[in-house]
Amino acid sequence: MKKIVVIGGSNSKSSINKQLALYAAAGINNAELDILDLNDFDLPLYGIDLENEAGIPEAAITFLNHIKQSDGVVISLAEHNGAYSTAFKNVFDWMSRIDGKLWSDKPMLLMAASPGGRGGRSVLDIAGDRFPRMGAQITSEFSLPFFQKNFIDGEIIDDDLNSQLESAIKKFESKLM
Repeated sequence: MKKIVVIGGSNSKSSINKQLALYAAAGINNAELDILDLNDFDLPLYGIDLENEAGIPEAAITFLNHIKQSDGVVISLAEHNGAYSTAFKNVFDWMSRIDGKLWSDKPMLLMAASPGGRGGRSVLDIAGDRFPRMGAQITSEFSLPFFQKNFIDGEIIDDDLNSQLESAIKKFESKLM
């Protein structure tokens, strides 16, 4: 059984990206899901002065260890003003100070959902450029636009979008060791 870290890149308790990440992860065969909620990792806002004075917070080390101990990562990023949410960026910044290749060459299913028609495309572009330089092996991407219209009662109701996600999951599964 493969251990998959599942991350919704938002600290919203009703995050549409958490919902998408969990939905996608549930479609992975023979997987033990390790669901990481950003709210469970209390981290101060990253700053070099704070790092020099207090060191790396244990919560950042713990988050990174979950990734290192996994076989793959499913992540759906919230898009705030065209970029990562502040909550995700903060965890990301702290982890990068521990290990510049923080994704540890793990296969990654990279996703985003949004209430708008672009489906988080801007944040996917940013992550698609940045994450591989930091050790991510992005196997596939999926974008879910118009979340409230396309994700109802816990599932994607648009057949084409659901097929796209299933294809992305299959590509991800094929790269799991």
